[in-house]
Amino acid sequence: MASVPKIPGGVWPEGTVYLDHAGATLFSQSQLTSFTKDLVENVYGNPHSQNVSSKLTHDTVEQVRYRILAHFHTSPDDYSVIFTAGCTAALKLVAEAFPWVSPGPESSGSRFCYLTDSHTSVVGMRKVTMAMNVTSIPVRPEDLWSAEKLATATSNPNCRLPHLFCYPAQSNFSGTRYPLSWIGEVKSGRMCPVSVPGKWFVLLDAASHVSTSPLDLSVHQADFVPLSFYKIFGFPTGLGALLVNNRTAPLLRKTYFGGGTAAAYLAGEDFYVPRQSVVERFEDGTISFLDVIALKHGFDALERLTGGMENIKQHTFTLAQYTYTALAALRYPNGAPVVQIYSDSEFSSPEVQGPIINFNVLDDSGNIIGYSEVDKMASLYNIHLRTGCFCNTGACQRHLGISNEMVKKHHQAGHICGDNVDLVDGQPTGSVRISFGYMSTLEDAQAFLRFIIATRLRPSDGQHLLQATPGEAAVPRAESEVQSAVPATMDRCSPSPQEDAPTGSQVWNDLPTAVDAVALHPPLPEATRTQQTPSEQAAGVPEGGLGPHVVTNLYLYPIKSCAAFEVTKWPLGKQGLLYDRSWMVVNHNGICLSQKQEPRLCLIQPFIDLQQRIMVIKAKGMEPIEVPLEENSERAQICQSKVCADRVNTYDCGEKISSWLSKFFGRPCHLIKQSSNFQRNARKKHSKDQSPGTTAALSLVNEAQYLLINRSSVLELHQRLNTSDENRKVELFPMKDLISRFRANIITNGTRAFEEEKWDEISIGSLRFQVSGPCHRCQVICIDQHTGQRNQDVFQKLSETRERKVNFGVYLMHTSLDLSSPRFLSVGSQVLPVLKENAECHHLPSSKEHQDVIS
Repeated sequence: MASVPKIPGGVWPEGTVYLDHAGATLFSQSQLTSFTKDLVENVYGNPHSQNVSSKLTHDTVEQVRYRILAHFHTSPDDYSVIFTAGCTAALKLVAEAFPWVSPGPESSGSRFCYLTDSHTSVVGMRKVTMAMNVTSIPVRPEDLWSAEKLATATSNPNCRLPHLFCYPAQSNFSGTRYPLSWIGEVKSGRMCPVSVPGKWFVLLDAASHVSTSPLDLSVHQADFVPLSFYKIFGFPTGLGALLVNNRTAPLLRKTYFGGGTAAAYLAGEDFYVPRQSVVERFEDGTISFLDVIALKHGFDALERLTGGMENIKQHTFTLAQYTYTALAALRYPNGAPVVQIYSDSEFSSPEVQGPIINFNVLDDSGNIIGYSEVDKMASLYNIHLRTGCFCNTGACQRHLGISNEMVKKHHQAGHICGDNVDLVDGQPTGSVRISFGYMSTLEDAQAFLRFIIATRLRPSDGQHLLQATPGEAAVPRAESEVQSAVPATMDRCSPSPQEDAPTGSQVWNDLPTAVDAVALHPPLPEATRTQQTPSEQAAGVPEGGLGPHVVTNLYLYPIKSCAAFEVTKWPLGKQGLLYDRSWMVVNHNGICLSQKQEPRLCLIQPFIDLQQRIMVIKAKGMEPIEVPLEENSERAQICQSKVCADRVNTYDCGEKISSWLSKFFGRPCHLIKQSSNFQRNARKKHSKDQSPGTTAALSLVNEAQYLLINRSSVLELHQRLNTSDENRKVELFPMKDLISRFRANIITNGTRAFEEEKWDEISIGSLRFQVSGPCHRCQVICIDQHTGQRNQDVFQKLSETRERKVNFGVYLMHTSLDLSSPRFLSVGSQVLPVLKENAECHHLPSSKEHQDVIS
């Protein structure tokens, strides 16, 4: 194995390990600098005009076309470059313009054939062919690789019926590289994907392949080659091209015509003459000419930094081969593999394997750990990877053994492409993928391997695999050195679709003048106190920690992702605790900030004074600032934002608080509040058993109106986290610290850990709540809510405790709420749960017993 050269390239925040180059590679600083300088020094006009600036644009764009063709070792004599919005748009163009022949009395019609290991955008072409009654035929890779099938398949060269065969040069799922020789064999008739008479054309999906490897179109003359440039350069995005073989171009048919494509036409009569060249016919409207000009600087930077695609090919493959070898060798103490790798090769050569590794992590019993849990843990180590099925269901099914029936079953269970439902009935719905780019380094590969070792094995297990650079012998390293190589606290972690804690709020217009809202809760009533266990006394659990279920703490979070405001009694609104998550901090683009992007949000402390109708906001080093609880409808600046894909109407709280927040965070920020006349409704899964005509309303929460956690559940986690070192004088994770990390509204005592997950509903006094499901945790629980520091141990230990699903706490929703008079939640109130049907828990009353109690 050759040693890995260090190729300078992309720029990203220090400490980030970016391993999703197959999704989008990163751009270089020099590329952007050069492009910006070009724009500053030149004026580029619309290329459809005739002035000097437009002529400059036209000539520069044409020069870029030549540069693209030269990059693929061809020329305008053989290929044309049609700019598109991306690879998907190029594929759609071929599907709509290919000269399909529908079946008829004298013809069986064209065939559209595609490899099952293809991107969604290739498979989606069949919807166009179906509209023309053209037969679509999926072909498995193993069938095309079969020598026997190839020998018996024949084609009639005298029949000119057009067929199209599509396959990827490189699988975006596994990195498998399919033979480019198939192009010539299929076109010549020596190899037929399907034995039918006619002439076969070949579409080579090159998007994944050309990101890290050269492609010589002078040798492998595919008819159509779609690609996306951000896969190669990182910038610009949203720009691709279709390279069309000039011998095939005249066959393409065009129906729609847009600006720039017509040589002449009449508006009042069906008269249209297309332009002569295939490029002018198919580039509807004004192309994204500034993005096209940016490509020149991308080619310049790529060649200057790397010396060319052959170097990138060798560099990225060597990193992938090294990582694959080490990853495949990792074993648990019982000999079980740590990962299951999905590959058609053994990474023996860059001719058969690209720099992509696809796998699932296993536990020591061989069970798959869901990819969403792996992704969350990776983000705590600041490792950016990709999970799911990667828009390649065919490859996902083949490698993971997922049948068609299972795919349908997973969808019926609620799983859709791109979500975080990683396991259904213990079966994986996807996997984990890492991929290397030209600026990837050996340190990136080793950081990833250290992450796998640190989260799955003892510190010393497998570390010898990391000591050698590719081509050298592995040398063990001291355990202390190994431990220091895996930091316990990371400086940042990547965003995730979910935030940690939910609940709700609503404006209350008839509040009493005095409400008990203090920062300390009083002792629990005598009737609720029971004898503490030694473990509870050691953990600092208050008296009354066990026995009848009682509310021990109440918290609201007026500003989403900011610090908690603890109360002993608080009014309810239609959306949950009054003013809970009514405000949120947004960046200069109006995007909500959470602790995943900005951990220091937890250092912002809001206090609500119901008598003065203000919220006081405090932070260390800052003067306190006041914000009115209600908007001034005449002066409010209305704006919109999003919470969990829901669009919400809000208003800006003004420049004064904006300047205060911007000063604290060191970047432009605003405070916005949900408009009082705007209602955001809960999704159906959280609004079951609602009365007819009613819908649960949410504030700026993610999931539900309330979040409840059980002290017994926290205690179990506390014991697991603090038993690793019995001689430690100071607890790493005190109970109060752990409770605050879960950002719940209602804290109860309990009789045993996680019993709350068996509850169907609860009553607190006269108030009834539906338990709408467990809270699926994200990386926010790794943030110390008092310091803003991260430590991944909490998430990792919880993942181990909960058997790969990081659930903690349950969501609550109002089943019905009469607000004709003020309603309150109070510390010390008794909690009466109702069990789900068939739930096994001997410490809780049955549903009938509970109904007797509350009646």
